[in-house]
Order: sequence, then structure tokens, then C-alpha cells
Amino acid sequence: MTCAFADFDLPPDAVRALTAMRITVPTPIQAAVIPDALRGLDVLGKAPTGSGKTLAFGLPLLALVGDAQPRRPRALVLAPTRELAEQIKRDLLPVAVAVDRRLVAIYGGVGMGPQVTALRNGADVVIATPGRLLDLIDQGEVSLDRVDRAVIDEADRMADMGFLPDVKLILDMTGPKRQTLLFSATLDSAVAILTKQYQHNPTRHSVGGDEPDITQMSHRFVRVERSGKVAMAADVIDDHGSTMVFCRTRHGVDRVCRQLKRMGVKAAWIHGGRSQNQRDAALAAFVDGRARALIATDVAARGIHVDDVACVLHYDPPADAKDYVHRSGRTARAGSTGDVISFVTDDQVDKILVLQRQVGLSSAIETMSKASNRSGAVPVSDADLGLAARSNRAGQSPRRSRSADERQRPIGRSNRSTGPSKTKGSRGSRRSKRPVNSTESDASEWSSSRVGRPDEAGKRTTDESRSGADRRGQKRRSSRPPTRGGKPGSPRRGKAASADPKRTSKRSGKPRPRNKGGGHGR
Repeated sequence: MTCAFADFDLPPDAVRALTAMRITVPTPIQAAVIPDALRGLDVLGKAPTGSGKTLAFGLPLLALVGDAQPRRPRALVLAPTRELAEQIKRDLLPVAVAVDRRLVAIYGGVGMGPQVTALRNGADVVIATPGRLLDLIDQGEVSLDRVDRAVIDEADRMADMGFLPDVKLILDMTGPKRQTLLFSATLDSAVAILTKQYQHNPTRHSVGGDEPDITQMSHRFVRVERSGKVAMAADVIDDHGSTMVFCRTRHGVDRVCRQLKRMGVKAAWIHGGRSQNQRDAALAAFVDGRARALIATDVAARGIHVDDVACVLHYDPPADAKDYVHRSGRTARAGSTGDVISFVTDDQVDKILVLQRQVGLSSAIETMSKASNRSGAVPVSDADLGLAARSNRAGQSPRRSRSADERQRPIGRSNRSTGPSKTKGSRGSRRSKRPVNSTESDASEWSSSRVGRPDEAGKRTTDESRSGADRRGQKRRSSRPPTRGGKPGSPRRGKAASADPKRTSKRSGKPRPRNKGGGHGR
């Protein structure tokens, strides 16, 4: 028998607000949790992302929470990421307005001013990330001693991000008689610790599997050349429309987004290095359809809920099977369908084969229906992935052939001069500038290969700590070629330098000055 929100003991204004949003039938997790939460019981809920957990804990919270005093909220919701905290506030705000309850979302990356003002005005419910909340507690802007209802959302993600010590510290500051609701996609040992320490005989409700159901989407693995990945990504976005593209690093996100825009693809990007306002603007552009692609690191793999994502593209392979599942779970949500496409380069084949076995996709892999007309990428089937990466299919060379531009430019160095350039104080020496977008490894390589500046003309470079035998036994190094004039600072041809530090110059008859710097131009 199908129930409705009107069947629960919710305030009539809350039910009307839900009806106005066209939400009338609760999801399975909502139908299971809401009655127990309204009775004041502790709840342990296990449900995958996108199952409706926000309303499951949010509706009872708004129905039961009391009035707050300035800087002393009555209810607390902890979320692992900024995006999730803001999304919880956005989902609950229409109901909160209807029942006359005040919400504030507290997270880093934005100014504290508006958050502090909301707390001083008396926020009934605080939705916060642990770090910013602790900062405001340390500053005396908020006290949790009157919090009698607490929610921990995505507790497994909290554990993955190392927030459990902060979560425990925060819960210890709340009221002793507290209702605690904990939600997680998995109930591993870390979550069990929170349950044991901070919940009292919780009712348990489990809906769905531990992870997003990846059987509701199609999975494709496509063999590509590195030089053709961006063009193939543009084709995937053109074919599917709303697409989330996952890259391994922030630098990769910036680069891929920039290159896609050059190809005419409307794209936005999110990673941990962007400010919260930039991340909010990018997500809003993707949700509104102004951007067809959202390029992101794994910061968007969990906790961001966007409806009607047609495709998830693994531009770079995920770190492990768990990340693959959560990335892929951004599509095929709420009963809809979706595609998951993974790019595979020759050196990644073995890793992809292992990942397939871990997630159980060996029998579900399909070939790409068409190759990119821009990149020349070659489709790969499940059988093809089992072959050696060096196999030669359809006359295509299995090795990547570098383009003419790449052959002229060293890998990892951009815009470096291939010929000598004259600089002040150096004749024929070659100096190179550090690439603007070099990575840390590139910077280390560049630093170790730099040529030292030669000494200025007229200075003698000697190493007084070196014995005469050492100097005679080693080849003298100089940053300048020898000259015939016998100028100071230049070795004379055909005669080794004297080991006597008080040697005299033939031309002047005076002792030669010693250079205490030494180093032979290094």
C-alpha cells in the first residue's frame, strides 16, 4: 500500500509546501525513517546517495526543533562537503519557510560575515561542515550546548575525509539528552564507532545496496590515444548533452576545461582549489543547462546531486573501484538511465582489467558505437581489452606517435628555446625560462638541469679549500672558453695553474688577488 506525506504526523504547512514542490509520495527510506524520527528515536539509516535521505531526516527535524536563542541553535546537521551542506539547505528551505524555522549553512571558502549574522539572529537549524563550525566555536560565535537534535549525513564520507575526530569533538559539545540520526551509504567499522558512542538503541533502516546501483547504466571502455582524448571528450559531450567529466588532478581539470572551450564546448569546472562562489557558480551553470559539461575532480563524485545527468565520462581512470562506483553514480539516478564511458590509453589497460573484475563489469562492457571524427580514437570491446596493448588492430600502430609539434618540444617543457641565446655576462651560454604551467615534477627536473651563471669578467674563480694536487689532478672547469690575451679570469693555454696561492702575474709582477667565492662558475 502506497503512503503519502499527509499520512505522517507532519505539520500541515510542511505537507502543503511539499505538494507545491510536487513531492507527494515518500521514497522507501523516507517512509521508513520519518515515523521513528518523529517519535524522537535515534535512527541509523543506510541508503545510497540520491535515495531521498535529506527529507528523511529534514522533515522530522523541522517539525520538532525548538526556537533558538542568538548564537545557540537547537538542531545541527553535519555534512562532509560545502556542496552537500548548501544542497541540504536548498532542499529544506521551502519547508523551513512554511513552518517558520530559520536555517543557516556554515562552510568554508566564503566570508564568515553572513554566517555570523545569521547565528546572532538566532538560527534554529545549523547545517555545517566540521572545519568552519569549529572555527566559529573557537571565536565564540556559536555554542552547541542547547542542540538536542543532531544529524550526521554521509558518515562514511566523513571517515574517508578524516573528519571523524572533529565530528566526535562537535558531538561532545551538544546537549546530553540528544536525538542522533546517522546516515551512511556503508556501515563499516568507522561508522560503527559513531553509532556505539553517540546513539542509544537506534532503529536501523536499510534501503538499497551499500553502493549506487551501477547495473542501471551502460558501461563503455574506449581505447584512445592521449593526443585525441580532448577531441573524443568533445564528441561524447556533443552526443549525450549533460555530461560530468572526471579528471584525476586539479591541473587536469583546468587544462581539459580550457581545451574543451576552445573546441566550442560549453563547460564549467569544479575542484578544491576554486573558491566556494566559483564552485557554486559552476554547479549552477551545469544545473541550469548553460554548461553542457561539468569537469571535476573526485570532489564532485559524492555529495553533489544533479538530476538528469546523461553521461559520466572517466577522462582519467579512478583511483579504485569504489571511486569508479561513486563517480558513475552521478548518472542513472531516480530510476532513469545513463551512460558511463571510460577512456583507456595503452598504458592503462592492465589497471582497467583489474577494475572491471573488482566491480563485476566483465560481462557488461560494450563497444563504442562510433569513433570520434576529430580524434581518431579507436573503440575497444571487452575482448579487445583482454589482448596485449601492443597488438596491432586494423593497421593502427599500438604505440603513440608524437605529432610534429611534440617532436620539436621536450615533453613536460613548454616554449623552451632550442638554440643558444646571448645573455649579459655569458658568451654562447643557453638560459631557459621555467614553463608557466609546469608541475612540481617538471619544476624539479628544470631546477636540476639549470646552467649556473658564469662569473663576471675580471674575476678569478678558485677553490682555496682544494689542494694543489687535487687541482692538478682534475680538469679545470670554466664557463668561458680560453682566450689568447691572458686576461684575468681566463686560464692560460698550455700551462697548468700554479698550486702556490701567492703566485704572481707575468704581466704585472704583483701577486694575483684571490677570489674567496670559489666554485668555478657553478
